[in-house]
Amino acid sequence: MKFAIITHTEHIKSEKLFFGYSPYVREMNIWLKHVDEVIIVAPVSESPVTAIHSDYKHSKIDFREIKKFDIKSGIAAIYALFSIPKTAIEIYKAMKKADHIHLRCPGNIGLLGCLVQIFFPNKTKTAKYAGNWDPKSKQPISYRLQKWILSNTFLTKKMQVLVYGEWANQTKNIKPFFTATYNEIDKISVQERNLTDKIKFIYAGTLSAGKRPLIAVQVVETLYRKGYDVSLDIFGEGVKNEEITTYLKTHNLLDIVNLRGNQSAETVREAYIKSHFLILASQSEGWPKVVAEAMFWGCVPVATRVSCVPNMLENGKRGVLLDLDKDNDVLQIENLLNDPKKYFDMSCKAKTWSRNYTLDSFELEIKKLLKK
Repeated sequence: MKFAIITHTEHIKSEKLFFGYSPYVREMNIWLKHVDEVIIVAPVSESPVTAIHSDYKHSKIDFREIKKFDIKSGIAAIYALFSIPKTAIEIYKAMKKADHIHLRCPGNIGLLGCLVQIFFPNKTKTAKYAGNWDPKSKQPISYRLQKWILSNTFLTKKMQVLVYGEWANQTKNIKPFFTATYNEIDKISVQERNLTDKIKFIYAGTLSAGKRPLIAVQVVETLYRKGYDVSLDIFGEGVKNEEITTYLKTHNLLDIVNLRGNQSAETVREAYIKSHFLILASQSEGWPKVVAEAMFWGCVPVATRVSCVPNMLENGKRGVLLDLDKDNDVLQIENLLNDPKKYFDMSCKAKTWSRNYTLDSFELEIKKLLKK
């Protein structure tokens, strides 16, 4: 089987190997175990390979570089007018050669892929919609257009669209799905957290405006000002680095908040195991992997009510749902700190739920998709 991947994920070429963002590449390597040849249509970055990157594990990769584009400004839109036709042609050529077409959405490249796939009604296809599928959520018009095309059974045939969460009134193209990080063998016992020790919080993810990492800092700061013995480890890098660093200095928080930068998956896993809470105040998510990862190790998630997060947290039984009212959000955490039994029960429920979703079960589902 020739398997074509159309993706906006930037790749790095290093010594004949192709690297990308680790969670994405690790997932794609599971698909690639069951195909003969791979065609990758994606942008290329000149950035160096770091701890957050992994390489594809396949012996037959046909990589086709395309230009990344956006239309957020006038100059960018003009540039896009020149690059889109060439990019669309590359996508068309890859799809024509492939036996199975796989789209990664949402994104500008994903949108082009959604349009081009219309010309291949007889080829089997899958699309991974990694964003928020909630029909009621406010999203850019390009995202809404992708969702409409993918759902439309007249325009999009022989397609299975993998989405996070279960939503009413969907077409036969739409398939509720999940993602995973750990294997069955990783289901080792975890020592129960002691709430009389230092209460450890963790943030893991890009330091971007959409992830709102400063909220995590401010929640922990409020607990600290109230007299709790707390700390916060921040894993990740991004445009909010400088803002957070300045905030820590001006509010004298350098002793309790640690910026760890990008670290390996193994390092972050150890942090989950040792931490009491994960905080993620994202504006939008699909299936937030860091939430599921933390839950796998019994680290209680504190997250916003976006996408399928309320379902993941069983509406507050497996974690804390943020209201973005700092006083109320902190009070919810305090209630757990003052009730060890309730905290332990929530931790156990989080771990039990997350351990249903392993890479072993994920691979079984992928094999089924590729056989259709």
